[in-house]
Amino acid sequence: MVARIWRTAHAARQALLDLLFPPRCIVCRSADPAWFCPACRAQVEKILPPLCDRCGRHLHRQECPYCRKLPLTIYGIRAIAFFEGNLRRAIHTFKYEPRPELAGVLGQMLSDYLAAHSLPVDVVTAVPLHAERERARGFNQALLLARALGARQNLPVWDSALARVRATRSQVELDAAERHANVQEAFAAEARVAGMRVLLIDDVCTTGATMDACTAALKQRGAKSVWGLALARGR
Repeated sequence: MVARIWRTAHAARQALLDLLFPPRCIVCRSADPAWFCPACRAQVEKILPPLCDRCGRHLHRQECPYCRKLPLTIYGIRAIAFFEGNLRRAIHTFKYEPRPELAGVLGQMLSDYLAAHSLPVDVVTAVPLHAERERARGFNQALLLARALGARQNLPVWDSALARVRATRSQVELDAAERHANVQEAFAAEARVAGMRVLLIDDVCTTGATMDACTAALKQRGAKSVWGLALARGR
């Protein structure tokens, strides 16, 4: 209830501000209704092949050193671009200022990627936030992205397919092994995912630990396959 009231108040306030001060690109400040103009999006450095089939990192050698050290169980993770520059600024603005309006243009970027790099998918869902963190922020940024993608690709979005059942530490200061331990058994999935090919959406992927923990919960409920798609990842 509190989150719903916050979102309604924020939307009303933002509509008034947009009327008084028309939207501008969050990077270059040019007039742009989507808040992230085409010229600034064009400067985003995409992650290009060769990629690790599993974790989606750019490969500098034949074997992926990350997957050799900490193998993932998810079918595969893909990300559009590196978490830096204009995209990093857009994601930070989206989450922390906050600017939920950016979900439209960022979701379009995910949709464009999926259109160009087809993945087997029946249903879309999002990495969930813990209830306390979602109340504090007012929204789950991954879910807004999933909804924007689903609308553009005509795919069903299951908001509640996953739940975060255990609060976890922030992953920011943790190494790869600590990240995996931190989110182990932190998620639960609904029974209706059985037999489904699930596309899991997040804003940023670093080691893949969170997506892999979500995959474990989905597989436990009988999901046929799980692919992850994120806007950005670290190098």
